[in-house]
Amino acid sequence: MRTLKDVPVGGSAKVLKLHGEGAIRRRIMDMGITKGVVIRVRKLAPLGDPMELSLRGYELSLRKADAEMIEVE
Repeated sequence: MRTLKDVPVGGSAKVLKLHGEGAIRRRIMDMGITKGVVIRVRKLAPLGDPMELSLRGYELSLRKADAEMIEVE
């Protein structure tokens, strides 16, 4: 299983499935990360966490722990 955490800087991936439950899953969906969305990894913070992403016409910072819950192709 490939997750968003595994996508290299400059790479893109399409969301297949969201793992996790309850409030965490809801928060990720509220940020616009849903099945079928294409996400591009723009850059990483100096220590590698968080990741800066581009999706749906806006920029988003996401912790790697949350990125592990997002299955991509």
